[in-house]
Amino acid sequence: MPIKVLYVEDELFLGKIVKETLETRGFEVIMESDGADVIRSFEDENPDICILDVMLPNKSGFELAEDIRKLNDDVPVIFLTAKTQTEDVVQGFKIGGNDYIRKPFSMEELIVRIENALRVKKEVLIPETGDSITMGKYQFHLNKQVLTNGSTERKLSYREAELVKYLYRHKNDVIDRRDLLNHIWGNDSFFNSRNLDVYITKIRGYLKEDPSLEIITIKGVGYRFVV
Repeated sequence: MPIKVLYVEDELFLGKIVKETLETRGFEVIMESDGADVIRSFEDENPDICILDVMLPNKSGFELAEDIRKLNDDVPVIFLTAKTQTEDVVQGFKIGGNDYIRKPFSMEELIVRIENALRVKKEVLIPETGDSITMGKYQFHLNKQVLTNGSTERKLSYREAELVKYLYRHKNDVIDRRDLLNHIWGNDSFFNSRNLDVYITKIRGYLKEDPSLEIITIKGVGYRFVV
C-alpha cells in the first residue's frame, strides 16, 4: 500500500511539480490549495504524513497543524516556507511540527525528509520489560503512552513518549545531545535541535510535581536525567 501524503500548497505550479514527482516515486498524494479544505481531507483520507505550506489563504500552515494535532498527535507534519526567522521555526515546532524545509528546496531533500519522518515514527523503543516504568512519584505506561501521578493522567504524544523512554533508559548517565537527536529525530539538524529544546521543556513541566526528578542540562554536552 503506498504512503499517503496530504500536501497543502497554494502555488499551483509548484504544487503540480511536487505532486507529480512524489507520485512517480510511489507516493499517493492528496493535494489541497486552500486551508479551509484541509481538515476535511485529513479526516476523509487519514494520511500517513502531512506537508503544509505555511503561507496559505484562509488558514496558515501553523493553524492547520494545530487543528491536525487535535485530531491526531502522531502523524508527522513537515512545514514548507519561504520564511527565515528563527521564531517562525520555533513556533512550528511548538505546535507539533516534525520538520521544517525552507523554499526553494530540492525534491530529493523533500523525499529524504519524508522518509526520515516516517522512519522515526515507526521506531519503537522499549526501555524496560513490562507494561510500565516507575520514576519517583510517576508511573509511565508504555503501551498507552500515559504518564500518571496518583489520580492525574497525561497522554503523551509519540515523540514525547520516545523521549521519556530514552531518558529513562539512560537515567543518571550523561546523555550526549547529538546521540539523543539522532535516536529520536533521525538527525541533529538545527531545526531538530530547537525542537528538542521545546520537548525537554515540556517533559520537565510534566515531571515538576516530583522535585527528585531532574533533567539537568550539561552545557556543550547534553543532559542528565536524575531519578
